[in-house]
Amino acid sequence: AAAPTPAAAPAALAPSGAAAGGLVEVVVPDIGDFDAVPIIELFVKVGDTIAVDDAIATLESDKATMDVPSSAAGVVKEVLVALGDKVGQGKVLIKVETGAGAAIAAIPVAAAAAAVPAAAPSPAP
Repeated sequence: AAAPTPAAAPAALAPSGAAAGGLVEVVVPDIGDFDAVPIIELFVKVGDTIAVDDAIATLESDKATMDVPSSAAGVVKEVLVALGDKVGQGKVLIKVETGAGAAIAAIPVAAAAAAVPAAAPSPAP
């Protein structure tokens, strides 16, 4: 009876992983009233694996420097900017391939959840 439950969990995760998969464009978030801020540092290159909130680039305005965090997790497939480029809110910085990693990471959680109910009845008797 335990075997069908783990098999059903990955099947349920696969469609959501496929729906969330594909290329995601990571853009410059709202950076205030600035519309042409130069990139002074790039932290990613094609092939890098990144997580949500990992720094992608550093922008420098006349008043401050700010790191641009990733809004997606996955593998960097394309870097669309270079050092010195001037960017503003909404400018696409990179394209990230997402999907499969999230489904694979969730499978051990489902297996652990299946193990917990089996352990709970043992202490009761």
